[in-house]
Amino acid sequence: MNVQTKPATKTLPDAQTVTSVRHWTDTLFSFRVTRPASLRFRSGEFVMIGLLKEDGKPLLRAYSIASPSWDDELEFYSIKVPDGPLTSRLQKIVAGDEIVLRPKPVGTLVHDALLPGKRLWLVCTGTGVAPFASLLRDPETWERYDHVILAHTCRTKAELTYGAEIVAALPDDPLIGELVADKLHYYPTTTREPSAHEGRISDHIRSGQVFDSLGLPHWSADTDRVMVCGNLALNKDIMGLCEAAGLQEGANSAPAQFVVEKAFLD
Repeated sequence: MNVQTKPATKTLPDAQTVTSVRHWTDTLFSFRVTRPASLRFRSGEFVMIGLLKEDGKPLLRAYSIASPSWDDELEFYSIKVPDGPLTSRLQKIVAGDEIVLRPKPVGTLVHDALLPGKRLWLVCTGTGVAPFASLLRDPETWERYDHVILAHTCRTKAELTYGAEIVAALPDDPLIGELVADKLHYYPTTTREPSAHEGRISDHIRSGQVFDSLGLPHWSADTDRVMVCGNLALNKDIMGLCEAAGLQEGANSAPAQFVVEKAFLD
């Protein structure tokens, strides 16, 4: 955990103060910031955050809020792009720094966009796990479903660590631990390193391997609900698999059986 601090004086418009930073790998990091007192959001939504450019104008990108809606702080999970306009600078923040946060949360990866069901599948790649980190720590998720499955694909096992630590902590969470019980299922896969489950999650769904491994039935429009957040290839693959299983895409205005976050890619 980064322990370097700076005076907490807000000088940017819509400024929030960084409270902690953790670097998971050479390409991934997470950070927490203060939460505006007026900010209300649904677990799974995203906001625009960023830094000021040299000309004084904000450079903003969409970031899912990884913390649940009840948290006193806001957590974000990000990639590091060496020459990225924003992440090349954002990855260098330390506790006490400020970021710009536009407090207008939106998004489709929310419970309101899905019809009631028995099983919730959270399918993601890379930093697409962020909105699910929020949903997994929200009591409403466990009250709504009999089973909750996080299926996360990364290149290496190290890149899975952020999601794996959140999953491991759920049963001992004082707020939702009793709700989680035997409802939780975790299915990590890697594409560039040997692991228990190798390959893209879409291939494991297509072959039926994930269902066999978890002892769960194949998707059904009557019982299964799916949320998808990842790169363009994953989104298209999972959308096709959902539609083949008879699931229809939902939205806040018209809930259905699956939703895909299209606002950003990991």
